[in-house]
Amino acid sequence: MRDFDAVVFDMDGVIFDSERAVMNCWIELAGKYDIQDIEEPYLACTGTNDAKTREIMLDAYGEDFPYDEYAKEVSVMYHERYDGGRLPMKPGVKEILEFLKNNGKKIALASSTRRQTVVNQLRDAGILDYFDEIVTGDMVSRSKPEPDIFLLACEKIEVKPERAYAIEDSYNGIRAASAGKLRPIMVPDLLSSNEEMEGLAETVLSNLIDVAEYLSA
Repeated sequence: MRDFDAVVFDMDGVIFDSERAVMNCWIELAGKYDIQDIEEPYLACTGTNDAKTREIMLDAYGEDFPYDEYAKEVSVMYHERYDGGRLPMKPGVKEILEFLKNNGKKIALASSTRRQTVVNQLRDAGILDYFDEIVTGDMVSRSKPEPDIFLLACEKIEVKPERAYAIEDSYNGIRAASAGKLRPIMVPDLLSSNEEMEGLAETVLSNLIDVAEYLSA
C-alpha cells in the first residue's frame, strides 16, 4: 500500500453526480429565460463557493444579471428532484470508504457547498459516518482554487497536508489541493483532464474504484 495517512474528498462531482444534476437545472432555466451559452460559465464555477460562483456569473453576463433570483430558482428545482437520497452516487464510493476505514486511514471532506446541504446529502446517502471531519465553503473565507479548505481539513484530522491525498474532479479543486501541498488525484467529471491538471495531479484516474486500487498498490 502507498504511504499516506488520510484522504480528503471533494463532494460534488466526486462522491455525487451532482455537478451534472445542477448543470441540467441551469440549462433548463437558461431555456426558460433565454440565457445564452450557460454551460461555459457554469463549468468555470465548478469547485468554487457561492460567492465566487456569483462573481463568475456576473462577469459573464453583466452586473445587472439577476443571479440571486436565478440561483434560488435553480436551488428549488435541484432540491425538489434530488433530496431524500435521490442524488446519484458515483461508482466506487462505498468501496473506497470501506477500504480506507479498514486500513485505518483518516477520511475528511472538503466541499465548497454549504455545510447543511453537505451533511444532509451524506446522511441521506448513508455515508455520513465514514467521515472523521467535514469542512465546507462557509467555514473558510477564501474559495478554491485557494488551498484554505484543504488545509483546514488536514488541521482538523491532525494530518500533515503532505501525508494526505486529495480526490478532486474540478480544475479549481486540483489547483487548491496542489497549492496546499496535498497529493492531488483527479477523477474527471464534467471537465476532462488537461496539461495543467496532469502537471499538478499525482495521477488522473477514471473512477473511485481505480483510486482505491491505486492507493492499495
